[in-house]
Amino acid sequence: QHCQPLQLKPFVARSLLTVKTMACEKLLGFGKQLLRVKVVDCNLEDSRLSRCLNTFDLIALGVGSTLGAGVYVLAGAVARENAGPAIVLSFLIAALASVLAGLCYAEFGARVPKTGSAYLYSYVTVGELWAFITGWNLILSYVIGTSSVARAWSATFDELIGKHIEHFCKAHMSMNAPGILAEYPDMFAVLIILILSGLLAFGVKESAMVNKVFTCINILVLLFVVVSGLVKGTLKNWRLTQEEMMNITNTSTYNVSVEEAAEWKYGEGGFMPFGFTGVLSGAATCFYAFVGFDCIATTGEEVKNPQRAIPIGIVASLLICFVAYFGVSAALTLMMPYYMLDKNSPLPVAFKYVGWEGATYAVAVGSLCALSTSLLGAMFPMPRVIWAMADDGLLFKFLAKVSPRTKTPLIATLTSGIVAAVMAFLFDLKDLVDLMSIGTLLAYTLVAACVLVLRYQPEQPSLAYERANTLDESELTESVSNSDSQTGILPFGEDKFSIKGLFFPENSNPTHLSGFAVNICASSLGLLVFVFCVVAVQGGMETWSVVLLIFLAVLSAFITFIIWRQPESKTKLSFKVPLLPIIPVVSMFVNVYLMMQLDRGTWIRFALWMLIGFIIYFGYGIRHSTEGALRHAGTETTLNGYKQTSSLNGDPMAPEKEAFLTDPNELEPRNQWNEEEGES
Repeated sequence: QHCQPLQLKPFVARSLLTVKTMACEKLLGFGKQLLRVKVVDCNLEDSRLSRCLNTFDLIALGVGSTLGAGVYVLAGAVARENAGPAIVLSFLIAALASVLAGLCYAEFGARVPKTGSAYLYSYVTVGELWAFITGWNLILSYVIGTSSVARAWSATFDELIGKHIEHFCKAHMSMNAPGILAEYPDMFAVLIILILSGLLAFGVKESAMVNKVFTCINILVLLFVVVSGLVKGTLKNWRLTQEEMMNITNTSTYNVSVEEAAEWKYGEGGFMPFGFTGVLSGAATCFYAFVGFDCIATTGEEVKNPQRAIPIGIVASLLICFVAYFGVSAALTLMMPYYMLDKNSPLPVAFKYVGWEGATYAVAVGSLCALSTSLLGAMFPMPRVIWAMADDGLLFKFLAKVSPRTKTPLIATLTSGIVAAVMAFLFDLKDLVDLMSIGTLLAYTLVAACVLVLRYQPEQPSLAYERANTLDESELTESVSNSDSQTGILPFGEDKFSIKGLFFPENSNPTHLSGFAVNICASSLGLLVFVFCVVAVQGGMETWSVVLLIFLAVLSAFITFIIWRQPESKTKLSFKVPLLPIIPVVSMFVNVYLMMQLDRGTWIRFALWMLIGFIIYFGYGIRHSTEGALRHAGTETTLNGYKQTSSLNGDPMAPEKEAFLTDPNELEPRNQWNEEEGES
């Protein structure tokens, strides 16, 4: 009897150990579910959408989306309050920062020519949870962008006809809920959104044609503005001293009150009146003028040659937009002294100043066309991201329905249009516009990090995948068997970690060890960049802040050096980001720094939006994920008779990354599961 408790002790210990082991296994399995990556079938023939767009369509889409109404407004406000005539340098710096993100998007467009943009790029690299976060925030950005641009279109049109719509709505449909609802419901904005939703649902080719017409008109108007500025402007306005400006102000009534003239807050004159800090401050604002090119990346399954067209479309649209912004800002500051520019309508006031009042009608037409293309550019990618997420099972499956006649994501297009129309109808979106920035900047950051990680990963079944497009079936089977026999001599065998190997790798090709080292370094680098930006924004120029920033900068540079020393993938792509790893790292820093500049209220609203998203993901998406179902069913990837058995117990599968690390043209359809799921 005295021995019975002693006999129970080992049994209890074993039971507790078993419970702990099961709990750990469940927790580990849950973590692996969150980080499972998507296997991408990059066969260009296998698309449920219509491949009808060409490179010019993509350039027009990118320019139309990026070169919105901001070009008619932004230059005046930034030149007057931040940079002066040096606004041209602000746009140059902002363009260079945007190009960093654009290059990363361009490489992924060449690597993974599928619909989904940053959502898909995150899914195939860093896992399902990050992909859902990215896609969920992109949806928010596009909804708010669509609603706010629609209200701006309505307000601009109403201004041209004498504000009759505003007066009528305020008199008969006023909503007394300040801070929550708008002053009146904007029915005209709703009408615009529904018309464009119908156009997008009708067909992508027709939408692209309308976009090209409006974009060309917008470009012609901006060309007229630039030429007018060169004809009527004078370089004297770039060399004004403070005394000259004070004298002009005393004899002029343009946009400078007596009180403002007495306080004088417009700098010291000259080309750079607010110094280089003013130029940088202006560049941070101008950066958002280049947001919009990422809509090109959502067209992967609707472009005839996506690996070539998407990189060209992104880079060319950013270049055209920079030239337009540079030219308009230069014309404005040449026509009129920078401190007299109107913050809301700089171009009409500038033309009035030089005696060309009739040109204001051309500006009005151009601004409406710019708003139209910007609205189309915000509405075009939204249903495609929703469709991609629904097709992957992370959002409700009915949203993945594609019209058999028009081959457009019909339900996603109509649903997103209705949601944006309701928001434009009821809400004043001024406080929500900053939420657009979080979604966009988060997407830019993740895409840059994904490029950094992918370029240093090994390509295991390289011989099979790289030759799949050039060999017939018998030759391919033979080459695969040869590649299996050569596994021992390929640089993917047993690797041992050493400090020397970290700085002086023996292999010229990436190995699993070097890829793992880059994963750890990239994660650490992301954390360091985040801490650096928080300290830079919150700490200012305090001594402790400067010392900590120097330490973080040195540590970040050291980790970047380690990444640079690792062997790069030699996969042939139609476009690759140059100067790796510098460009992705700088892009991450710029984007995170701009995110940290946003106010507390914006972050609280962001947290609420993410809470809604997590309820959807953990309540529905994680259980209905297509990738999860494939693994659970024990699906095996088959390539022309070469059976590549995947680890389906929840472990990350090495071939998953190889499936898109290799040339995207060279993969065969991997399974029919998605087709059956779509038909059901």
